[in-house]
Amino acid sequence: MSSFFIKKKVISAAPNKGDLKRKSNADDGKGRSKKFSKRMDEEISSDSENESTDPNRKQQENEDDEIEETPQEKKLRLAKLYLEQLREEEDKRAEQESFEADLIAGRLQDDVLEQKGKLQRLIAKELIAPDPAEIRLMRGHKLPVTCLVITPDEKYIFSASKDCSIIKWEVESGKKVQKIAGGRKGTEARHVGHTTHILCMAISSDGKYLASGDMNKLIMIWDPTTCKHLYKLKGHRDAVSGLAFRRGTHTLYSASHDRSIKVWSVDENAYVETLFGHQDMITGLDCLSRERCVTAGGRDRTVRVWKIAEESQLVFHGHEGSIDCIQLINEEHMVTGGDDGSISVWTVNKKKPVSTVKQAHGSHGNTGLEQPYWVSSVAALHNSDIVASGSHNSAVQLWKCGQGFRGLEPLFSVPMVSSTHPYSSIRLVIAHLLGRWWRIKEARNGIYVIPLKRQAQEQEVVQ
Repeated sequence: MSSFFIKKKVISAAPNKGDLKRKSNADDGKGRSKKFSKRMDEEISSDSENESTDPNRKQQENEDDEIEETPQEKKLRLAKLYLEQLREEEDKRAEQESFEADLIAGRLQDDVLEQKGKLQRLIAKELIAPDPAEIRLMRGHKLPVTCLVITPDEKYIFSASKDCSIIKWEVESGKKVQKIAGGRKGTEARHVGHTTHILCMAISSDGKYLASGDMNKLIMIWDPTTCKHLYKLKGHRDAVSGLAFRRGTHTLYSASHDRSIKVWSVDENAYVETLFGHQDMITGLDCLSRERCVTAGGRDRTVRVWKIAEESQLVFHGHEGSIDCIQLINEEHMVTGGDDGSISVWTVNKKKPVSTVKQAHGSHGNTGLEQPYWVSSVAALHNSDIVASGSHNSAVQLWKCGQGFRGLEPLFSVPMVSSTHPYSSIRLVIAHLLGRWWRIKEARNGIYVIPLKRQAQEQEVVQ
């Protein structure tokens, strides 16, 4: 039965060849159509889902299409990028070189003006009076201080006194670093150092040598680092009242009460020459970079400029009394003070002062018998418009020089209980040297360190 059934079924199910072929083609067409429709639906559905979940995909695909480039285009793009980077670096380099060139040009211009003696930095208007609480007193000498110098790096101060000693101080802390003790009179043969009042000191611009002069006609040369004594310079016939090193050299100028100026080569420990001209004891001396020095002649009432190479001198008159102190402002201008109470500013091109302030520190005494306070010390901030003066009226006065150094205007006064010695000195920004001529019980021997600030600095501190 089973085989019959199969046979019958097979026989009844067998189609015609043509019909079978047509049916097969139709079925294939319907199948392909259904598959294509299904695939299209899936693709559309997938794209719709992607667009709904990532709206930026199409944009990214477009960008990817745009980024696609040939090797030649990539090389060209990289080359352009490299050239652009080189151009930016070149612009930065050119800008930096331009800045440095301007800076160097400015410095060269300042150097030229400085050499010509025409450089004047206008900073007086920016100064403010110091806070009394910031003024420090450094004490260590037994007798009045007569002179001081500051090292080129402004880290140390050397002070000398009537007690014949020299003390090295640290500016920042105010502590004593070292002391060169003075000896008693008559012990010159065995004592290394001074045995009488020290009147003046100087330090070389490179800080290699320290020189000190005393009333015993001697000049001592020291090593500022170790305070070791190197040698003595002998030759003056009276007290040594002024010392100054020429900048950038180890040439030393010395002035004396014997009315002469001597030139020394400290490197060689040798005497060079002597200059004569003053008619009274020389009370002050100063020099800068040029081969020349300036001196104050005390009661001969002259200021002299000594041109060493030309072996000549210029003579200036202006004070009514003894000229007790002098200092250069720059190579062409100087400031002096005297016992007539006046301060004068000079130029080497005129024989008279370009500006004078009489009774610069006021006067004292009974009505009708007033006497001016003597100006016993002056100082200047080199190549600027600031000078200072000291007197026994217990004050340091700061002044502003007018344009072209014509005119002097008072800035402010720094009061302190002291009196100044005629050989004392003021160093702007760092210290005020004290001494005694009149006995003031309240006065204390020592060194006052007075910080001078500019307005810009003060604003930075406040902020």
